[in-house]
Amino acid sequence: MEKLATRIVEKPWGRRGIDARFGVDPDRQIGEIWFEPPVGRDLDVMAKYLFTTERLSIQVHPNDPTARERGYPRGKDECWIVLDVAGDAELGIGTVREASAGEVMDAARDGSIVDLMDWKRPSKGDFIYNPAGTIHALGPGLTILEIQQAVDLTYRLFDYGRPRDLHLDEASDVVEPRPHSNSLDTRLGNRSKLLVDGPHFGVAWCVGEPPELPASMRDVQLLPIDAAVGVVKPGECALIEEGGARTLMSSGTFVLAWSTE
Repeated sequence: MEKLATRIVEKPWGRRGIDARFGVDPDRQIGEIWFEPPVGRDLDVMAKYLFTTERLSIQVHPNDPTARERGYPRGKDECWIVLDVAGDAELGIGTVREASAGEVMDAARDGSIVDLMDWKRPSKGDFIYNPAGTIHALGPGLTILEIQQAVDLTYRLFDYGRPRDLHLDEASDVVEPRPHSNSLDTRLGNRSKLLVDGPHFGVAWCVGEPPELPASMRDVQLLPIDAAVGVVKPGECALIEEGGARTLMSSGTFVLAWSTE
Protein backbone atom coordinates (compact mmCIF):
# COMPACT_ATOMS: atom_id res chain seq x y z
CA MET A 1 0.00 0.00 0.00
CA GLU A 2 1.13 3.55 -0.71
CA LYS A 3 -0.58 6.21 1.37
CA LEU A 4 -1.48 9.37 -0.54
CA ALA A 5 -0.60 12.79 0.84
CA THR A 6 -3.55 14.66 2.35
CA ARG A 7 -4.39 18.19 1.24
CA ILE A 8 -6.62 20.15 3.60
CA VAL A 9 -8.56 23.00 1.98
CA GLU A 10 -10.23 25.73 4.02
CA LYS A 11 -13.39 27.25 2.55
CA PRO A 12 -15.76 30.00 3.72
CA TRP A 13 -18.61 27.49 3.40
CA GLY A 14 -16.66 24.82 5.28
CA ARG A 15 -17.10 23.48 8.80
CA ARG A 16 -15.21 23.82 12.05
CA GLY A 17 -14.75 20.82 14.32
CA ILE A 18 -14.91 18.11 11.66
CA ASP A 19 -14.63 14.48 12.73
CA ALA A 20 -11.49 13.79 14.75
CA ARG A 21 -10.51 10.94 12.40
CA PHE A 22 -9.17 13.57 9.99
CA GLY A 23 -6.71 14.93 12.55
CA VAL A 24 -7.48 18.57 11.78
CA ASP A 25 -7.39 21.51 14.21
CA PRO A 26 -11.06 21.99 15.21
CA ASP A 27 -10.74 25.76 14.82
CA ARG A 28 -9.99 25.48 11.09
CA GLN A 29 -12.94 25.93 8.73
CA ILE A 30 -12.50 22.93 6.48
CA GLY A 31 -14.35 22.62 3.18
CA GLU A 32 -12.47 19.84 1.41
CA ILE A 33 -9.89 17.14 2.05
CA TRP A 34 -8.13 15.83 -1.07
CA PHE A 35 -5.60 13.10 -1.66
CA GLU A 36 -2.65 13.95 -3.87
CA PRO A 37 -1.26 11.46 -6.44
CA PRO A 38 2.31 10.27 -5.99
CA VAL A 39 4.98 12.60 -7.39
CA GLY A 40 5.42 12.05 -11.12
CA ARG A 41 2.27 9.97 -11.48
CA ASP A 42 -1.15 10.98 -12.75
CA LEU A 43 -4.35 9.37 -11.54
CA ASP A 44 -7.54 9.42 -13.62
CA VAL A 45 -9.74 9.27 -10.52
CA MET A 46 -9.83 11.56 -7.50
CA ALA A 47 -11.43 11.13 -4.08
CA LYS A 48 -12.27 14.01 -1.77
CA TYR A 49 -14.28 14.67 1.37
CA LEU A 50 -16.52 17.74 1.54
CA PHE A 51 -17.98 19.43 4.63
CA THR A 52 -20.65 22.08 4.01
CA THR A 53 -22.48 24.68 6.08
CA GLU A 54 -24.19 26.61 3.27
CA ARG A 55 -25.14 26.28 -0.37
CA LEU A 56 -22.21 25.96 -2.77
CA SER A 57 -22.28 27.35 -6.30
CA ILE A 58 -24.68 25.96 -8.88
CA GLN A 59 -22.45 24.40 -11.50
CA VAL A 60 -22.02 21.92 -14.33
CA HIS A 61 -19.16 19.88 -15.79
CA PRO A 62 -18.51 19.05 -19.47
CA ASN A 63 -18.20 15.53 -20.86
CA ASP A 64 -15.01 14.01 -22.27
CA PRO A 65 -15.35 15.14 -25.92
CA THR A 66 -16.15 18.75 -25.02
CA ALA A 67 -13.42 18.93 -22.39
CA ARG A 68 -10.83 17.55 -24.81
CA GLU A 69 -11.87 20.03 -27.47
CA ARG A 70 -11.13 22.73 -24.90
CA GLY A 71 -7.69 21.44 -23.99
CA TYR A 72 -8.40 19.29 -20.94
CA PRO A 73 -7.50 15.61 -20.57
CA ARG A 74 -11.04 14.55 -19.71
CA GLY A 75 -14.46 15.76 -18.62
CA LYS A 76 -15.99 15.13 -15.24
CA ASP A 77 -18.51 12.60 -14.08
CA GLU A 78 -18.69 12.37 -10.30
CA CYS A 79 -20.63 10.60 -7.58
CA TRP A 80 -21.48 11.31 -3.96
CA ILE A 81 -21.56 9.01 -0.95
CA VAL A 82 -23.50 10.80 1.79
CA LEU A 83 -21.68 9.96 5.02
CA ASP A 84 -23.59 12.26 7.37
CA VAL A 85 -26.32 14.88 7.33
CA ALA A 86 -27.41 17.68 9.64
CA GLY A 87 -30.99 18.82 10.07
CA ASP A 88 -30.66 21.44 7.33
CA ALA A 89 -28.94 19.14 4.81
CA GLU A 90 -29.89 19.54 1.17
CA LEU A 91 -28.45 19.19 -2.28
CA GLY A 92 -29.61 20.18 -5.74
CA ILE A 93 -29.33 17.87 -8.70
CA GLY A 94 -31.07 18.30 -12.02
CA THR A 95 -33.94 20.68 -12.67
CA VAL A 96 -37.56 20.47 -11.59
CA ARG A 97 -38.62 20.34 -15.24
CA GLU A 98 -37.06 20.20 -18.67
CA ALA A 99 -35.76 23.52 -19.91
CA SER A 100 -33.71 24.89 -22.77
CA ALA A 101 -30.10 25.91 -22.37
CA GLY A 102 -31.07 29.50 -23.13
CA GLU A 103 -33.66 29.47 -20.36
CA VAL A 104 -31.06 28.17 -17.92
CA MET A 105 -28.58 30.90 -18.88
CA ASP A 106 -31.24 33.58 -18.42
CA ALA A 107 -32.16 32.07 -15.05
CA ALA A 108 -28.51 32.06 -14.04
CA ARG A 109 -28.23 35.77 -14.84
CA ASP A 110 -31.28 36.81 -12.82
CA GLY A 111 -30.89 34.28 -9.98
CA SER A 112 -34.09 32.35 -10.67
CA ILE A 113 -31.96 29.29 -11.41
CA VAL A 114 -32.18 28.63 -7.65
CA ASP A 115 -35.90 27.89 -8.09
CA LEU A 116 -35.29 25.87 -11.24
CA MET A 117 -33.00 23.49 -9.35
CA ASP A 118 -34.43 20.31 -7.85
CA TRP A 119 -33.46 20.56 -4.17
CA LYS A 120 -33.56 17.27 -2.27
CA ARG A 121 -33.23 16.24 1.37
CA PRO A 122 -30.56 13.54 1.34
CA SER A 123 -30.11 10.89 4.01
CA LYS A 124 -27.01 9.29 5.43
CA GLY A 125 -26.17 6.33 3.20
CA ASP A 126 -27.47 7.81 -0.06
CA PHE A 127 -25.40 7.22 -3.19
CA ILE A 128 -25.94 9.67 -6.07
CA TYR A 129 -24.30 9.55 -9.50
CA ASN A 130 -23.84 12.96 -11.12
CA PRO A 131 -22.95 12.65 -14.83
CA ALA A 132 -21.40 15.44 -16.89
CA GLY A 133 -23.99 17.94 -18.10
CA THR A 134 -26.10 17.70 -14.93
CA ILE A 135 -26.75 21.01 -13.17
CA HIS A 136 -25.98 20.49 -9.49
CA ALA A 137 -25.06 22.09 -6.17
CA LEU A 138 -24.29 20.82 -2.71
CA GLY A 139 -26.16 22.53 0.10
CA PRO A 140 -25.50 22.86 3.84
CA GLY A 141 -25.27 20.13 6.45
CA LEU A 142 -23.41 17.53 4.42
CA THR A 143 -20.42 15.29 4.89
CA ILE A 144 -19.76 13.81 1.46
CA LEU A 145 -17.20 11.46 -0.02
CA GLU A 146 -16.96 12.44 -3.68
CA ILE A 147 -15.39 10.21 -6.32
CA GLN A 148 -14.74 11.96 -9.64
CA GLN A 149 -12.77 12.01 -12.82
CA ALA A 150 -9.55 13.81 -11.91
CA VAL A 151 -9.71 17.18 -13.61
CA ASP A 152 -10.08 20.75 -12.35
CA LEU A 153 -12.90 21.76 -14.67
CA THR A 154 -16.05 23.35 -13.28
CA TYR A 155 -18.40 25.86 -14.90
CA ARG A 156 -20.14 28.00 -12.29
CA LEU A 157 -23.62 29.17 -13.25
CA PHE A 158 -24.62 30.99 -10.06
CA ASP A 159 -22.76 31.74 -6.84
CA TYR A 160 -25.08 33.77 -4.59
CA GLY A 161 -23.17 37.00 -5.16
CA ARG A 162 -19.79 35.63 -4.07
CA PRO A 163 -16.90 37.41 -5.83
CA ARG A 164 -15.95 34.58 -8.16
CA ASP A 165 -16.12 34.27 -11.94
CA LEU A 166 -19.09 32.66 -13.61
CA HIS A 167 -18.78 30.64 -16.83
CA LEU A 168 -22.08 31.08 -18.64
CA ASP A 169 -20.64 31.17 -22.16
CA GLU A 170 -18.63 28.00 -21.59
CA ALA A 171 -21.60 26.24 -19.97
CA SER A 172 -24.23 27.16 -22.55
CA ASP A 173 -23.56 24.12 -24.77
CA VAL A 174 -22.77 21.81 -21.84
CA VAL A 175 -25.89 21.97 -19.66
CA GLU A 176 -28.53 19.26 -19.95
CA PRO A 177 -31.39 20.83 -17.98
CA ARG A 178 -33.82 18.07 -17.02
CA PRO A 179 -34.92 16.21 -13.90
CA HIS A 180 -32.23 13.92 -12.53
CA SER A 181 -32.76 10.18 -12.85
CA ASN A 182 -29.87 7.74 -12.80
CA SER A 183 -30.03 3.97 -12.48
CA LEU A 184 -26.90 3.96 -10.29
CA ASP A 185 -28.50 6.00 -7.50
CA THR A 186 -29.10 3.74 -4.52
CA ARG A 187 -29.05 3.27 -0.75
CA LEU A 188 -25.83 1.78 0.60
CA GLY A 189 -27.15 -0.43 3.39
CA ASN A 190 -25.26 -3.10 5.32
CA ARG A 191 -24.05 -5.23 2.44
CA SER A 192 -21.08 -4.79 0.17
CA LYS A 193 -22.11 -3.46 -3.21
CA LEU A 194 -20.51 -2.60 -6.55
CA LEU A 195 -21.78 0.94 -7.13
CA VAL A 196 -20.11 1.94 -10.40
CA ASP A 197 -18.17 -0.01 -13.01
CA GLY A 198 -17.30 2.42 -15.79
CA PRO A 199 -17.18 3.97 -18.21
CA HIS A 200 -14.83 6.36 -16.40
CA PHE A 201 -14.23 4.86 -12.97
CA GLY A 202 -15.35 2.17 -10.59
CA VAL A 203 -16.58 2.45 -6.99
CA ALA A 204 -17.38 -0.27 -4.45
CA TRP A 205 -19.00 0.05 -1.02
CA CYS A 206 -17.43 -2.55 1.24
CA VAL A 207 -18.90 -3.81 4.50
CA GLY A 208 -16.22 -5.95 6.10
CA GLU A 209 -14.94 -7.12 2.74
CA PRO A 210 -15.39 -6.13 -0.91
CA PRO A 211 -18.19 -7.37 -3.16
CA GLU A 212 -17.26 -9.31 -6.27
CA LEU A 213 -14.99 -6.95 -8.16
CA PRO A 214 -14.42 -6.62 -11.91
CA ALA A 215 -11.52 -8.44 -13.52
CA SER A 216 -9.87 -5.24 -14.74
CA MET A 217 -9.03 -2.53 -12.19
CA ARG A 218 -6.30 0.10 -12.33
CA ASP A 219 -4.93 2.54 -9.74
CA VAL A 220 -7.16 1.26 -6.95
CA GLN A 221 -7.66 3.70 -4.07
CA LEU A 222 -8.68 2.51 -0.60
CA LEU A 223 -10.64 4.84 1.72
CA PRO A 224 -11.52 3.42 5.14
CA ILE A 225 -14.67 5.01 6.55
CA ASP A 226 -15.06 3.97 10.19
CA ALA A 227 -12.34 1.38 10.91
CA ALA A 228 -8.76 0.83 9.79
CA VAL A 229 -7.96 -1.45 6.87
CA GLY A 230 -4.48 -2.73 7.58
CA VAL A 231 -2.29 0.31 8.21
CA VAL A 232 -4.71 2.71 6.50
CA LYS A 233 -6.89 4.62 8.95
CA PRO A 234 -10.26 6.32 8.50
CA GLY A 235 -9.70 9.71 6.89
CA GLU A 236 -6.72 8.43 4.89
CA CYS A 237 -6.39 7.13 1.34
CA ALA A 238 -3.93 4.65 -0.13
CA LEU A 239 -3.11 3.16 -3.50
CA ILE A 240 -3.16 -0.62 -3.37
CA GLU A 241 -2.26 -3.46 -5.69
CA GLU A 242 -5.18 -4.48 -7.90
CA GLY A 243 -5.03 -8.10 -6.81
CA GLY A 244 -4.85 -7.13 -3.16
CA ALA A 245 -8.20 -5.34 -3.29
CA ARG A 246 -10.06 -8.63 -3.32
CA THR A 247 -8.52 -9.82 -0.05
CA LEU A 248 -9.09 -6.71 2.06
CA MET A 249 -10.83 -7.15 5.40
CA SER A 250 -12.13 -4.67 7.96
CA SER A 251 -14.25 -4.57 11.09
CA GLY A 252 -16.09 -1.64 9.52
CA THR A 253 -16.81 -0.11 6.13
CA PHE A 254 -14.51 1.15 3.40
CA VAL A 255 -14.69 2.41 -0.17
CA LEU A 256 -12.66 1.31 -3.17
CA ALA A 257 -12.31 3.57 -6.21
CA TRP A 258 -10.41 2.80 -9.39
CA SER A 259 -9.84 3.78 -12.98
CA THR A 260 -11.57 1.85 -15.77
CA GLU A 261 -9.97 3.85 -18.57
